[in-house]
Parts: sequence; structure tokens; C-alpha cells
Amino acid sequence: MRIGSPIWMLEFSVSQGRGGPKLEHAGAGIEKIVGQSLRQVSPEKAPLFAWPVVCGSAVAERTRALTFEAGILRVEVSDAGWKSELQALAPRYLAAINRYTTEAVCRIEFVIGNSTESKRRR
Repeated sequence: MRIGSPIWMLEFSVSQGRGGPKLEHAGAGIEKIVGQSLRQVSPEKAPLFAWPVVCGSAVAERTRALTFEAGILRVEVSDAGWKSELQALAPRYLAAINRYTTEAVCRIEFVIGNSTESKRRR
């Protein structure tokens, strides 16, 4: 597992003795619960709540979902380096977010922030 990977990407293989139950994809149950929860949020807010879930904790600590309008999720990043890295990963994030939201996210726009919170994350 990579640091900051979303929790449902974890895989476990645990057995309880001969013929006992196996837990092979522990994250699948968590993913289902998260998905159900996000689908209960209003469509315009769901991508904002989904962002930290799909990007993982390391990325979530250095970014902030700002707005979702007209199919575009705007995410604040701390600097140009993060912006460049995350733009390369945007297709993965789009696919993951769209599994959890009822209104499609067509694009993620990464913007360099100048807020106090953004400066603290640097």
C-alpha cells in the first residue's frame, strides 16, 4: 500500500483455521458504506465530500475541494508542483469520484491557493 492510498484499496487475506472465513477485500465493505453515505448528500455537495475520500489522506491534507459547478470540481492546491502532479492523476480521481456521486464530475480543475490554510499546508 502507498501512503495516502484510499482505505478501500487495502487488501487483506486472513483466515481462521482450516476452512474458516477469509477476509480478502476488507475495503470493499468500507467502500460500499462510503458510497451509500455520499449518495445521500446533495448532488452539488457530494463531490466536495468525495474528494478527500478518493484522493487519500496524504493528498487530502495538502488540498481542499472548493466548489462544484457545471460539472467542474475546483480543488485548491498549495503550489505548482502539487498542481502538476495532481493533474496527471486527475483521470483516476474523476473515475473514483463518479462512482460515488449522482451528478457527474466532468473535470477537476486544480488551482493554486493563497489562503491562510493553503500556506499552513506548505
